[in-house]
Amino acid sequence: MNNNQKNGIMSSEMKNSEFHKFFVEELKDIYWAENHLVKALPKMQKAASSKELIAAFEKHTQESLKHIDILKQVFELLGEKAVGKKCAAMEGLIEEGETIMQDTEKDTMTRDAGLILAAQKAEHYEIATYGTLRVFARTMGHDDIADLLSSILENEKMTDVALTKIAESFVNESAVAE
Repeated sequence: MNNNQKNGIMSSEMKNSEFHKFFVEELKDIYWAENHLVKALPKMQKAASSKELIAAFEKHTQESLKHIDILKQVFELLGEKAVGKKCAAMEGLIEEGETIMQDTEKDTMTRDAGLILAAQKAEHYEIATYGTLRVFARTMGHDDIADLLSSILENEKMTDVALTKIAESFVNESAVAE
């Protein structure tokens, strides 16, 4: 790693490397994903029946808005414009969540269990993406960017744990009893 990389100044050579371009494209992908998840979460919140799950979706919506702001900082540090590139994976996960809402009865724990499943699928996609992007950033010497991505990653992991706790504390057992 050269001094320019250590100081967060990117050489034109690195900025033009295929790996760096790939990194930026993947940032655009997760930026799109976060922006669309922010629109989907309130729908999931409205479809949920347990107050714990409703609160979890509200909290995650607010956190996702913060993730978008952090990603804007990442783009700024890279000297790039914060724009999204359609994320087929998140689009599919959101679509799957909508299907779960259509295929389950309103005000049931079965629907809540399905919503948790859909949300955790999205969380796991985000965890995988942020974990890998953080490693990419560190590999290129973008420690400041890696730290920002780590903060999002840790938040995504905490959300996943919170959803698991809700499911295991009462939702799944209640769904079985319906």
